[in-house]
Amino acid sequence: MPEISVIVMNWNGKHFLETCLTALRRQTFRDFETILVDNGSTDGSTEYVRTGFPSVILVELKENRGFTGGNIAGYERAQAEVIVLLNNDTEADPHWLEETHKASREYPNTGIFASKMMQFEDRERIDICGFDLSKAGTGMGLGRGELDGPAWSEPRKVFGACAGAAAYRRSMLDDIGFFDRDFFMTFDDMDLSFRAQLRGYECMFIPRAIVYHYASPTIIKLPARKTYYSQRNIELVHLKNMPLGLMLLGVPQRLLYELGSAAYFFKLGTGMAFLKAKIDVLRQLPSVLRKRREIQRRRKLTNGQLRAMMQGNWLGAKWKKLRAAWRGPSAAALRARQSS
Repeated sequence: MPEISVIVMNWNGKHFLETCLTALRRQTFRDFETILVDNGSTDGSTEYVRTGFPSVILVELKENRGFTGGNIAGYERAQAEVIVLLNNDTEADPHWLEETHKASREYPNTGIFASKMMQFEDRERIDICGFDLSKAGTGMGLGRGELDGPAWSEPRKVFGACAGAAAYRRSMLDDIGFFDRDFFMTFDDMDLSFRAQLRGYECMFIPRAIVYHYASPTIIKLPARKTYYSQRNIELVHLKNMPLGLMLLGVPQRLLYELGSAAYFFKLGTGMAFLKAKIDVLRQLPSVLRKRREIQRRRKLTNGQLRAMMQGNWLGAKWKKLRAAWRGPSAAALRARQSS
């Protein structure tokens, strides 16, 4: 049985696979299996993997189950104690799995390990180093757009890991469950990290576990879809996981966040997708509340401990983003930029 199972998600991403899978071949740590889950691609991805990378375990799905459903299919096939998720639009440093494995031994009580994800085309600049939780109940990407440096050179506790390159201990997943199938894509990793924290599992950022990542090349071409799932799922995360006392305490910040989001997405031209997302949250409320009851019943983290983790410096970044959209190009130009 391998020490690590690496699950790579793919949907019509044949053009990424040579770089991604060749980087896995070059890993200094060798005791791992690679599982590629194909979400019903029509670009010849499966034939390419079967021919060019015969040692890769191929899980072929007939339809697109999204990032969430695809990774669940891979997890059901995985054998190892450490489950590693990797986007197909990445190139892992040769020591990535070695550093991840070393961290899993060095921090035996940690449930999640966040990689240092760097921008693919500007390899001195950070894509994301995990995320923290804001007082509005939203995720705050760490290091995004910054030049790499001493601030990101030491291991540190963070709230959660971006699932584009993250490791999860199977014993933790047996306890709290894996991804929520209802998410389909985006914020599924935040939901998982939130459930883990509530149950008492920590997340550690591992600075030497490095992966180079393209900037969302697939979903960025579908701005309305991205808006819908992100704005629906951020509500699902909040409603499922945030303890009631902190939810009530954070109402002002949450309202401010929602108003700013509405203004931003209407300016972007995806306002109707934003509204549909919020309406669909109401439709899903009975199911969400059932999940919430179980999560809150089993949580070990107190309100005080969770509140101490929540960061208050989220407003500046959100305001800067909104102001840039409002003063910047037209909605059509913004959509064109996202599609380029």
